[in-house]
Amino acid sequence: MKLFRFGPSGSEKPGVLLADGRLIDVSAFGADYDEAFLGGDGVERLRAWLSEHAATAPEVAATERLGPCIARPSKILCAGLNYRDHAAESGMAIPAEPILFSKATSALVGPFDDVVIPRGATKTDWEVELAIIIGARASGVTEAEALNHVAGYAVMNDVSERAWQLERGGQWLKGKSADTFAPLGPYLVTRDEVPDPEDLNLWLSLNGQRVQDSSTAQMIFGVAHLVSYISQFMTLLPGDVISTGTPPGVGMGIKPEPIYLQAGDVMELEVAGLGRQRQLVKAAE
Repeated sequence: MKLFRFGPSGSEKPGVLLADGRLIDVSAFGADYDEAFLGGDGVERLRAWLSEHAATAPEVAATERLGPCIARPSKILCAGLNYRDHAAESGMAIPAEPILFSKATSALVGPFDDVVIPRGATKTDWEVELAIIIGARASGVTEAEALNHVAGYAVMNDVSERAWQLERGGQWLKGKSADTFAPLGPYLVTRDEVPDPEDLNLWLSLNGQRVQDSSTAQMIFGVAHLVSYISQFMTLLPGDVISTGTPPGVGMGIKPEPIYLQAGDVMELEVAGLGRQRQLVKAAE
């Protein structure tokens, strides 16, 4: 299934994209896409509900705002330098183990919401990524078990303020967590519809020019490894997001001079089979 959420920020309702292309409102099902839904039997119950009610459920207008595809999770975790060529363009060594950092959950926005350059920011950058959505509590799981703890996948733009990330000392968190820096969606695509998450094309264009174009096959650490690895250090809860890293082509790596986001820029990005995002860049008021 392809699950989405729509409506005003903070008041989103659950929806489903049907195989025939219709977007339907499933509010009558009675549950948002949150920890309780994903960690219980919500997906299976929704499938059963759709078999009886999909034909009569109200349609969602194409003009409706789409929010993040899940309700605010307990945490957003990210893998840094997880594509070999991206590590090279960043001038950093290929990591022997996953490099982990977090983004504040308050950074979450919808896939078509504006990205706002915060006051004082000078080097705001883009990163198209495959995001893993956890579907079952995971603590100390093996790689063989890991995919059983995945609900599905989504598109993430891991927007980053490089000056705050790399030039201000401390953890990367401060350069990753500004409001609007985590567009997620449009859909949570359930695991059964993504037979191989490590063979998906992903790309990002800036003002109509393709700047990132790669495949998740180029990841250093794959989906099962990341879920298992992270679960050794903390418990992953249903709805948690793991963003799996970005391929080459970020603004920081452009030669001879880096290019960073400016007000008026437009980013478009896609992960094959998971949907497309589009964001207008604005300056903070």
